[in-house]
Amino acid sequence: MAMSVGGPRTGAIADINVTPMADVMIVLLIIFMVATPIIDVRPDDFALNSTPVLTLHDLDVKLRAAFETRGDATLFVRPSTDISYARLVAALDVAKGAGASRIGLVEESGP
Repeated sequence: MAMSVGGPRTGAIADINVTPMADVMIVLLIIFMVATPIIDVRPDDFALNSTPVLTLHDLDVKLRAAFETRGDATLFVRPSTDISYARLVAALDVAKGAGASRIGLVEESGP
């Protein structure tokens, strides 16, 4: 009885190396996290990436401009703890109307 065990391989290896793809995906995730606009909602005003925005109309204009320059329309909102629910919903409505495809809420950081 003859049996072949291990000999030299002459064909191509059919394994897929996913390590470079995982590295690229992690880098892209970090880039998108840094580049995503964040709305700070205070009781009397709004801020887009720490730039004050006086009215909901101004917020709409600035968000539309931000979404036009980027391929991803993801938005993160960081509401103040003392904002009214109606004011927050109004800001979310403006963001949705400006073209935000996904909206996430971020907890306000402590002192």
